[in-house]
Amino acid sequence: MPVVTKKKPSRSRIKEERLVARVSRGDKALIEKGAAIAGQSVAHFVISRARSAAKELVQEPRVIRLNREDSRRVIEALLNPKPPSKAFLKAMKEYRETVISDVNPNSAALLAKRAAAGKGARR
Repeated sequence: MPVVTKKKPSRSRIKEERLVARVSRGDKALIEKGAAIAGQSVAHFVISRARSAAKELVQEPRVIRLNREDSRRVIEALLNPKPPSKAFLKAMKEYRETVISDVNPNSAALLAKRAAAGKGARR
């Protein structure tokens, strides 16, 4: 007879957190009816539906609707940007001199400078 062993659930599947909600009697009855129709427990039904709704909201592209005047102002700003302020230029200079990142064109030079100074890379 074969031996069946159960796998331990992966760390990401272990349920360690709790959600609690107070609902009206009518909402509870509706949720219970929905769970029964779906053939799920109330807890599983609520969690799966909440997870689906959250994923949809997180992953959906954000749409900004503008009226005609605001749309014109955005296009104008994109086509004719104002020159950067002194504060912005100062901040950009400090960023390029101190931050190591994949978008900073000076990162390689910063890493070499820190390595020569014996500091290593700080992130």
